[in-house]
Amino acid sequence: MTSWLARIRSAVARTMTLPVDDLLRQATYRRLWTSILISSFGGQVTMLALPLTAAVLLHATPTQMGLLTAMEIVPFVLFSLPAGVWLDRVRKLPVYIVGESSLAVVVASVPFAWWMGWLTMGWLYIVGFVIGTVYTVAGAAAQIVLTRVVARERLVEAHAKNALAVSGAEVAGPGVAGALIKVAGAPLALLVDAVLLIVSAAILRGVRIHEERAQASPPHFWRDLRAGVRFVASQRLLVSLAVTVGFWQMCYHAALVVQILFATRTLGLSEQAVGLSYMGMGLGTIIASVLGNRISRRMGPGPSLVAGIAICAAGWLLLAVAPANAVGVAAFAVMLLLFSAGAVLIFINFLAMRQAVTPEPLLGRMTSTMRWLILIPAGPGALAGGWLGEHMGLRAALAFAGGMAVLVAAIAWRHPVIRQVKVLPKAENAEDWIGGEAQVRPVAAMDPS
Repeated sequence: MTSWLARIRSAVARTMTLPVDDLLRQATYRRLWTSILISSFGGQVTMLALPLTAAVLLHATPTQMGLLTAMEIVPFVLFSLPAGVWLDRVRKLPVYIVGESSLAVVVASVPFAWWMGWLTMGWLYIVGFVIGTVYTVAGAAAQIVLTRVVARERLVEAHAKNALAVSGAEVAGPGVAGALIKVAGAPLALLVDAVLLIVSAAILRGVRIHEERAQASPPHFWRDLRAGVRFVASQRLLVSLAVTVGFWQMCYHAALVVQILFATRTLGLSEQAVGLSYMGMGLGTIIASVLGNRISRRMGPGPSLVAGIAICAAGWLLLAVAPANAVGVAAFAVMLLLFSAGAVLIFINFLAMRQAVTPEPLLGRMTSTMRWLILIPAGPGALAGGWLGEHMGLRAALAFAGGMAVLVAAIAWRHPVIRQVKVLPKAENAEDWIGGEAQVRPVAAMDPS
């Protein structure tokens, strides 16, 4: 008996011990990963509490839900390109830290407005717009910070581990968020996210990376902007990725604006039950995060991305035909699982491929240009989902999202530029694209000069 216990303890110890070359053994990456974990946990609260505040407390219509989602997307369209030029001139880590702190203030404004009796859909539209603006700038900075911490050949692994941090939050977060919303109400639950965002920002302040570079030529906004756009337009892989993931974003946002309404109105779920169902999203993220790097190595980054789109499509189509009973509730949880698993496969490969092919001095402009391109279809997708949900039924919006995603996956699979990517590409030579612009000067965070 003792020998069996010893073997079990030994097996558990081997399982829990990180390999010698694991990224989490690197102190800088471990701190970054911890910040992502904490921020993601708070994000789960906002992901549920903000739309539930609109749907339950303010009795929003499907069209208003679509507008709320669209307001978070508009800043990407307006500000992504100039933000990319600016980010290539400044240190990214301070921008990331200020972004986390700003989100805390914005999220905390919702319970404040509710307490003061000012809370309206108009207020939520403003909150959504500000959140989108912060994500536009600080989110791009966060992606570039990762490339300063992790070697490029390990980017898929790093993105998979980041997704695993998110998955941990997605498993525990929705249940906790649902309980908080039930006890304190959706607006007050947002205070938890505000606190966690402050903690995340504090952790990021301890990250140490080298970002200083010497300037060889004075900055010129339009020249720098053209250099970034020209680089993206010249890369067939980047253009193909932008089109494919852009249309997937359209499908995703069409489904996103109606899925909470479907859960609360068609399936009759309470706020807490919705939170428990969202734990399926965490499970899907864990599965894809653990297996994603292995799948990418076996299939290749391109085919893995296409597989992710097909998995998302299956989830939306499943919910579109789910009955309004216990089977439908199970289908809602399964849809969330399939969506999150597919989304992880899409983004760990999408982010790694686009970062791998881009020279470091162009990372800001490439990141913002790509985010701009893929989110242009998201706004129309959200509005289309809201219109379909209000005029043709919530199931029609889900069927539209699933059917279009199937079409996107089929076209992408037949497109050799994506399907044939079996290993991460090598970075282009920066001097071939920007010459003297390759050197940029260090400036203080949030200084646009």
